Amino acid sequence: MTIGYGDLRKGMAIELDGEPYLVVDYDRSKMQQRAPTMRIRFREIRSGKVLDRSFSGYDVKLTPADVERRTAQYIYDEDDLCYFMDTDNYEQFPLSKSQIADELSYLKEEMTVDLVFFQDSPIAIELPLTVDLKVVDSPPGLRGDTATGATKPATLETGLLIQVPLFVGEGETVKVDTRSATYLSRV
Repeated sequence: MTIGYGDLRKGMAIELDGEPYLVVDYDRSKMQQRAPTMRIRFREIRSGKVLDRSFSGYDVKLTPADVERRTAQYIYDEDDLCYFMDTDNYEQFPLSKSQIADELSYLKEEMTVDLVFFQDSPIAIELPLTVDLKVVDSPPGLRGDTATGATKPATLETGLLIQVPLFVGEGETVKVDTRSATYLSRV
């Protein structure tokens, strides 16, 4: 089964050269009297490396990767491994911290994630769109700056550093967007 440009979506798993890639971004352009050009930015699921590819022509076909997603719970980490438990059959799967380096700053124990399998082995995790994390360190806000929408740095319980509004204090729980590491609201 192949898909064309019209069926392509961000986050879709595509197989290139026998390896699974996620579509990060794509753009199609057409100049006069020329075939359209499609530029796609892929991220390899296994290693996380980014690959930019350009395709030219009217009938570009891509092959979807045969990946399976299972609901899992983050249990604990030990040395260089993070352990996840399948919520259906309680089977545990280890992933190295280098495989999930981008997601580590959002993980806390007992958090539910999607475990991505390729050829029956776990290769990555997918976080929910938002996570609730507690602020552990944040300097006090300055009075009078609230009209300008000012922000201040805040360190969260996982070690993630984000910008929050001045009224957010230590001990509060905030909702964070996992795609852009931005503050959304207080919980």
